[in-house]
Amino acid sequence: MKKRVHSIVKKVKLKLSGKNIDSNKRTHINENDLYKFHTDIQNIKKELSKVVVGQEKVVDSILRAVVSNGHVLLEGVPGIAKTLIMRAMSQVMGCKTKRVQFTADLLPSDITGITSYERSKGFYVIKGPIFTNFMLADEINRAPAKVQSALLEAMQEKQVTIGRETFNIEHPFFVLATLNPIETQGTFNLPEAQIDRFMFKLFIGYPTKKEENEILEKNITVKTFSDFGLRSVIGPLDILRMQQMVQKIYVSDEVREYIVRLIDSTRNPAKYNLKNSRYIRYGSSPRASISLYIGAKADALLNGKDYVTPQNVKDVAHDVLRHRLLLNYEGQAENIDKDEVINEILAKVPVP
Repeated sequence: MKKRVHSIVKKVKLKLSGKNIDSNKRTHINENDLYKFHTDIQNIKKELSKVVVGQEKVVDSILRAVVSNGHVLLEGVPGIAKTLIMRAMSQVMGCKTKRVQFTADLLPSDITGITSYERSKGFYVIKGPIFTNFMLADEINRAPAKVQSALLEAMQEKQVTIGRETFNIEHPFFVLATLNPIETQGTFNLPEAQIDRFMFKLFIGYPTKKEENEILEKNITVKTFSDFGLRSVIGPLDILRMQQMVQKIYVSDEVREYIVRLIDSTRNPAKYNLKNSRYIRYGSSPRASISLYIGAKADALLNGKDYVTPQNVKDVAHDVLRHRLLLNYEGQAENIDKDEVINEILAKVPVP
């Protein structure tokens, strides 16, 4: 395996659109760093498998977001290990974690923190749960818009204001926000502008019969979290190092133009002869281009490559676009599946 990973960083030529692109133009990545990244990711997955049965695609997507310095919106019914995945991942990656159950009576200060006063101390700040590395925002749509905005602003600005003081949040900082698709009573819709701040939106489904049988066999549901004996295989500084490596992954002009065309097809669907064009109300913002660009880099690195191919772009396209495609009333009434629209986009937009 080490020989295979080391061979990646040799001087090679990537053929795209019949044109040879010299690998010397790439930013150099030390082969030992590339090998360590690959080894760390495999160790993380191996350790997570002690707790999380199945859900490999969800785990891979969350890892892509973490090493991309992004955030994830995760939708799924209760009881399918959303919280468990987050707790296990933070433990394995050696990070502090906090969980906030979003409710209708939650206040912004319950997340960010408050200024308090004591005669002996004077005024002082009590920091909220947002001051952590990994934060689970459970059922984020149950809190009013003011609370949602407090969290999403911190995600974007990387800082929090409490009283008259501004504090930088922890690094790395990753938010996993969950949505419950079943219960809609007493919930508040996330505005599109706020949803756009999440790098990925993922769906987590039921386990297969084989996976559910394994869950029962291992008695996972009756064990406490400490019973699994998870060990930390990396730490916060390693995550920051990974994020820096993602930035160094090479993207050719052809692949970058392919990303731009994919996003353009969501804004001008008729131009690309999409049959579902009449259902699209608004296309994706420039944040989608950035997320697709960085997400493809992360996907390439997780697969042991130091360059991005069109397939890496395709592999993250659904996670990036599904919450950024806005359907009109007709599309909503006919229950058009956004993933099917994305499938058509990937099929119609020419690949370099």
